[in-house]
Amino acid sequence: MSTPENTQRQQLLPKQAEPSTGSSTSSPLIRTLGLHVLRLLNWVVPLALFLGVDLCFKKVFQAASFEFPSALFVMFCIFTVLMVLDYVNPFAALAFLNFFDPGVMFINRWLPLFYVPYLVVLPISVREIPASSAIKICCIIVGGWLATLSVSGFTAIAVRKAVKTEMIDPEPMEKPPPFSSIELWSWIAVFLISFIMALLFPTALGTAARTCFLFYLASTVVGYIVGSGLPSKVKMIFHPVIFSLIFPNLVACAFGLLSKQGYDAALGFYLTESSSDPGAGDILLEFLGPVILSFAFSMFKQRTLMKRHAAEIFTSVIVSTLFSLYSTAIVGRLVALDPSLTVSILPRCITVALALNIVSLFEGANLALTAAVVVATGLIGANFVQSALNILRLHDPIARGIAAASSSHGLATAALSAEEPEALPFSAIAYALTGIFGSLFCTIPAARQSLLAIAGSGWNS
Repeated sequence: MSTPENTQRQQLLPKQAEPSTGSSTSSPLIRTLGLHVLRLLNWVVPLALFLGVDLCFKKVFQAASFEFPSALFVMFCIFTVLMVLDYVNPFAALAFLNFFDPGVMFINRWLPLFYVPYLVVLPISVREIPASSAIKICCIIVGGWLATLSVSGFTAIAVRKAVKTEMIDPEPMEKPPPFSSIELWSWIAVFLISFIMALLFPTALGTAARTCFLFYLASTVVGYIVGSGLPSKVKMIFHPVIFSLIFPNLVACAFGLLSKQGYDAALGFYLTESSSDPGAGDILLEFLGPVILSFAFSMFKQRTLMKRHAAEIFTSVIVSTLFSLYSTAIVGRLVALDPSLTVSILPRCITVALALNIVSLFEGANLALTAAVVVATGLIGANFVQSALNILRLHDPIARGIAAASSSHGLATAALSAEEPEALPFSAIAYALTGIFGSLFCTIPAARQSLLAIAGSGWNS
């Protein structure tokens, strides 16, 4: 049975025009092309607005020397606008939501690609990290994940017992459509043509990075589509994000060999970190801002659930986030890990988009290491979260959803939702709120100084 909100929302969707007798002479091809153009504009326009607004506020915040993440500020503004509209005119709120929904769905469909760039260049970014430090980091990742999972889960259970709020059916969450074979073969064709062109004409588009842009982008996309098409059991071990970082590296090896530039030089064209000469990785990273903006729409859709279970959700998120940040700093200090490396892995349980914002508040942090640690934590959660929750005897759907997201963010959320859809709304909310609260907390100078003091004295933010 549809809810009144869903009914209103359906009424807002554009109706397909009825064929008229006068249009019988019009070409079916033109009508088909027109529909494709409209569908394209349906998500291109809101996505362009996301990117434009994010870029504008980023420049304003940089000019004003504000340390607070600009994307997070815009996200709060969007959420506030939605809440005010919902109070004043629910029909207007739904219209606003419907307009941006295709853009949000596009972001959700391609989400892993937007934090892959730092993982792709990881082989040349972490060479200076000693093997002993790498082992310590791995131990912190595994032990920290299990500890955070336990803390967030048992906190949720304790609050649940105190408030005794009954569960209600959440709003259904729409899933992005699967990838088609046409998409796959189209991107393969783009890759082959652009790769051959780059070999024959290395600076055809002015610079090597621009010339390599298309085939590096295509290899990243193809890797993700191939990984997404694997059986579910295989994806539990080899997440699609792994393929989207392996494929560009294989391409870099081939291009470096064939062009006689070498692997390091070829991979350097993927992520240049130059605004005047961006590579494929630089463009993908520009979407991290819109990813944060999209959280406003996810939270608004689950506002009723957030309000009803606010005590369990917010208490668990705050406790688990603080535990994750400070326990990482403490353990890093105890095992004598270099302070710069400890700070780089502080936001291990926070989604990459916001984790990178957090470590950017600290000087000298290794962004590639941050992205790698966050993804590794997510992969551990995706593979073992259900087994761990069962061993811990955490059977409540609310506790399971919150614990999964608070300990291993989006990847564990996706893995848990496949088997336990009743836990998905709570996991999705906790996934966003954990990153938001962690970012807010780390913008406080005293909070950053306390983390630095624990990680190791003498290192300044």
